[in-house]
Amino acid sequence: METSPKHSSSISPTGGLAVRSKKRIVPRFIISDNSSEIFCVRFSPDDQYLAASHANGLIKIFSTASGKTAFQLNTGEHAPTTQLRWRPLANAGKTRNVLVSVNSDGQVQHWHMNSGKLLSEIGEKGNQLFCVDYTNDGSLFAVAGRNREVHVYDETTRQVHTTLKGGEFSAAPGHSNRVFSLKFHPTDPNVILSGGWDNTVHVWDIRTGHSVRNIFGPFICGDALDISKDGKRVLTGSWRTSRQLQIWDFDSCELMEDIPWVGGSQAPGFRNRAASAIAATTASQAESCMVYSCQFAKNDYADAIVAGGSGLNETKLFDREANNSPFGTITATAKGFYSVDFSQDATMVAMAGGDGAIRVMNVQR
Repeated sequence: METSPKHSSSISPTGGLAVRSKKRIVPRFIISDNSSEIFCVRFSPDDQYLAASHANGLIKIFSTASGKTAFQLNTGEHAPTTQLRWRPLANAGKTRNVLVSVNSDGQVQHWHMNSGKLLSEIGEKGNQLFCVDYTNDGSLFAVAGRNREVHVYDETTRQVHTTLKGGEFSAAPGHSNRVFSLKFHPTDPNVILSGGWDNTVHVWDIRTGHSVRNIFGPFICGDALDISKDGKRVLTGSWRTSRQLQIWDFDSCELMEDIPWVGGSQAPGFRNRAASAIAATTASQAESCMVYSCQFAKNDYADAIVAGGSGLNETKLFDREANNSPFGTITATAKGFYSVDFSQDATMVAMAGGDGAIRVMNVQR
């Protein structure tokens, strides 16, 4: 079997051909002055900023050039801001640098980064919201959470466009438990994928308001659902000790491959004493990480995957061009990673979680 000249190969512990990645990561900066858990990190559309949502409700925005705080939103004591998304540049209109956030009190809030102003607020009474996403053109956004429904909103009017849910007595399929991740299809704005605690990823058509097919198996507890840029592959991350990372065919919803959580190279200077203590646990735990968040690289080839979670409290990067060989491992302290994100050009990757620190790495190809 021939391998690409840009990779070296060896026999893996499982007996297959292991291709060693030529990609690598190097530290860019660490932001460690945050006093609260971080639930979400997200690069801006132009990669100049990195936004982070905190358990105390605060949203901080950092310069990716310096790592310094550039703006702060939602200051004061508030419900945890569970997730955020930047509005795509295609919908910038007269107002640029807008992001939307959701929180555990069921609020959807639009913010203007430069002025710090709250542009609008939508309250979903009795709901807790855990996830949000935009269409690529920014015309629609969707939110979901505790009440098991996906609510699609019109970005201009801020009114409900469609509600996606199951019917009574399973007449129409839908979620039976909390929803922690959702994603608009990158090439078809009428399609949304969502997943959560019910071990099911639903593929919704907002024109009909129904789930048209589903993937059964992934146990999603965070932002652990993604679609490749070409719309053909679905990535899921499960909060469990085995078969955490899986890739599915979008059209058939059939499993394409499992990505084992083994091996990898340590990022320089990023291991600590907590990692040594964790290494003394059982063999199964020492080889695993329960995934809270995962993502394809945002370049055209989706040539890498990043995933992070708890257990080992690691974030790991995998090279799609080298048989999913790990090419970097970042270890946190005693708490896990809750969120990971690639920059738009896939040359940076950010991760954050329970220890309140944000780690940003350069990805070298």
